Amino acid sequence: QVQVVESGGGLVQAGGSLRLSCSASGLTFGEYIMGWFRQAPGKEREGVSCISWSGGVTYYADSVKGRFTISRDNAVNTLYLQMNSLKPEDTGMYYCAAAPRQMLTYKIGLGPKIYKYWGQGTQVTVSS
Repeated sequence: QVQVVESGGGLVQAGGSLRLSCSASGLTFGEYIMGWFRQAPGKEREGVSCISWSGGVTYYADSVKGRFTISRDNAVNTLYLQMNSLKPEDTGMYYCAAAPRQMLTYKIGLGPKIYKYWGQGTQVTVSS
């Protein structure tokens, strides 16, 4: 049984930092594209960042580029999202997702369609 579990969310002031983690089990982690998505109240879920199975390719939404860094450690089946210079508009539920290995582009990786497994989310709240 596949499990994807996010952690690390919380309340932080604008300008602060948080590091999200995502632990995956029940799958061959190193064979999966991993992505971070977020959803703010009243808004659609949006792709934040994604990373290829080897970690060699990453993509970021324009809204987070230069502030967020995605990484993965295949030895411990864990995905990370380092979030710096946080803004109130970064507030939302953050989800981790896993997609079977396939061609990865910006559009494919930041869209939800390819992702097969999703976590329950971790809340990030940035106060002004």
